[in-house]
Amino acid sequence: MTTSPFDKPTPEQTAAVDAAITTRHSMRAFLPTEVPRALIEELLQVAARAPSGTNTQPWQVHVLTGAAKQRLSERILAAYDDPEELSTHSEEYAYYPREWVSPFIDRRRKVGWDLYGLLNITKGDKARMHDQHGRNYSFFDAPVGLMFTIDRVMQTGSWLDYGMFLQNVMVAARGRGLHTCPQAAFTQFHRLIAEELKLQPNQQLVCGMSLGYADPAAVENSLVTERAPVAEFTRFLAD
Repeated sequence: MTTSPFDKPTPEQTAAVDAAITTRHSMRAFLPTEVPRALIEELLQVAARAPSGTNTQPWQVHVLTGAAKQRLSERILAAYDDPEELSTHSEEYAYYPREWVSPFIDRRRKVGWDLYGLLNITKGDKARMHDQHGRNYSFFDAPVGLMFTIDRVMQTGSWLDYGMFLQNVMVAARGRGLHTCPQAAFTQFHRLIAEELKLQPNQQLVCGMSLGYADPAAVENSLVTERAPVAEFTRFLAD
């Protein structure tokens, strides 16, 4: 077992890390199996080893289970299903580009249609698309919902640090047999979430995340998105 950061990992350790990374993909249906609080605390403690500029550790995590999670879901879904109220909610920050270009728009469209294809949702079926997107707000039936916030004083570098923390959460979850789904969909309802979680004014919502044991029988969980080959996004410069 590696006890020092200077020790060479064994092949088994390397394989375990690689498996945790490569078997992580967004799950959209979960079993009701409870996740013990001690296990959640354990994976968050591991995830907290994420790097951050001058060790600022800008992450704040809000763990919702049981009635607390149910109340938040019901409140958001009520707003989501009411067109008039929905029109009053908007994201506090731009997660996606204001103008889409290739290849990003192509990848976005593909994952959307691949998911709808698995669920037999046809193009133009707005009602079923609405319902499927709405499943975000019930955390895809996961027993644990996570909300991540950051102090408003922090700048872009801290948001980059936050992304590394989120990845650590998801990889640590996989190492323990759990799955996740990171969800920017919650950002549209940041005001409701702030009220429900009684957030301080200095706290800004980054995203939400579903956490639990994935339902292996759910067809949507068979979706594994493609990744570009290394040659497509990498330049090697030696001379």
